[in-house]
Amino acid sequence: MLIHPGMLEDVPEVNFQPAPESHLLDLNHTHETPAEEFRTLRTRLNHLQTLQPLHTVVVTSPSPAEGKTFTAVNLALVQSHLPDRLVLLGDFDLRRPLVHNLFQIDRGPGLTDFLLGNIPLSAALRKVSGLNLYLLPAGNPVKNPLELLNSRNARLLFEQVPRVFEWAVFDSPPLLFSADANLLATMADGTILVVKIGSTTFDNVTRAMQSLCENNVLGIVANGARASELYSKYTYYYSKTE
Repeated sequence: MLIHPGMLEDVPEVNFQPAPESHLLDLNHTHETPAEEFRTLRTRLNHLQTLQPLHTVVVTSPSPAEGKTFTAVNLALVQSHLPDRLVLLGDFDLRRPLVHNLFQIDRGPGLTDFLLGNIPLSAALRKVSGLNLYLLPAGNPVKNPLELLNSRNARLLFEQVPRVFEWAVFDSPPLLFSADANLLATMADGTILVVKIGSTTFDNVTRAMQSLCENNVLGIVANGARASELYSKYTYYYSKTE
C-alpha cells in the first residue's frame, strides 16, 4: 500500500508564504470576487461528488498561459478551507512545474522522486501550516516525464489517494503540447479544462475536448474575463451542471 492515513504523521510542515504576484487567494479577504468565484466552483464540484465517485481532478488547458496552474492552486486552496477535509495539490506538470515557486518551497524531493521509488510518499509531501492542504511538488527533473507518469506507481497513486484525501487536484501540462495530460485524464475521476478569454481559440478548445474524448470532462473554466463581461473577472461554466 502506497498511501495510508498514518503516513501523514511524517510529512514536514511549511508556512503559507505565497510568492509575490502569485495570485493565490488572500485568506484574509475571502469575500473578494476571485475567492467567491472559486467557492462557487467548489460548491458545484462538491455537489457532483455526491452524485458520482469524484476525488481526483486533473486541471489542464489547450495551450500554455491560459491559467491552469492558477485555477488548480486556488481550487485546492478553497477546498482546504472546509473543515475536516484533507486536500492534496499535486504538480504533475513535470515539463514546467510552478507549484513549488508559488508556495516558495523546494521543488524536490517530490513526485518524480516518489515515482522512481527513491522515497516514500510522505517524504515527497509538504503540509501547509494552518490549512488542510498538502503539497506534492514536481520533484527533481527527469528526461522522460511521460514514461514516468505511465508507471505502475503513478496509477497506484491515483487509485489510493481517496483513502486519505477528500480531494486531490493535479496541475498538468497543456493538452496540445504533450501527451501527459491525456494520460493523466485517463487515471483521474475527472478533468477541468481552463481557457483564457480573448486568447484561447475555438479550434483549440475543440481539439482539446476531442483529445479528452469528452468522457470525463467535468467542465470548462473561463479565465481572464473583464469585470464587464459575463458575471465577473473569473467566470465558470460547467458542461455537466448547466
